[in-house]
Amino acid sequence: MVVGRRPGAYVCGIDAAMDVVGGKWKVLVLWALNERPCRFGELRRELAGVTEKVLAAQLRELEADGIVHREAYDEVPPRVEYSLTPLGVSLNAALAPLGAWGRENILGPREERSAAAGEMREHDDVAPVPGRP
Repeated sequence: MVVGRRPGAYVCGIDAAMDVVGGKWKVLVLWALNERPCRFGELRRELAGVTEKVLAAQLRELEADGIVHREAYDEVPPRVEYSLTPLGVSLNAALAPLGAWGRENILGPREERSAAAGEMREHDDVAPVPGRP
């Protein structure tokens, strides 16, 4: 595990954690992989707006940090799946209170959310379950 891309430069634990999850798409990748392992194309469809280049770079960084596991299957056509490592599952558990705060303070009560906006998904009100495949 490579954790610590800026050795000695961290001021506190939050600084170190933000180095791992920093970036627009990383926490959303973690959220998507909490549901189940995904192939690259599945992740790209799940995260509307992310480009292939950015998603590939974010996945490489998460893999280098030991958060995401990349499994390449020796098949024709080639198949690659991404899943959370135990460290990634623990990171998702640490992010769950932040998600709850956002639902309570930014999104507001479920009744106030606009279903017409298409932003809600079936599991948006469910905190990530540690260790869930």
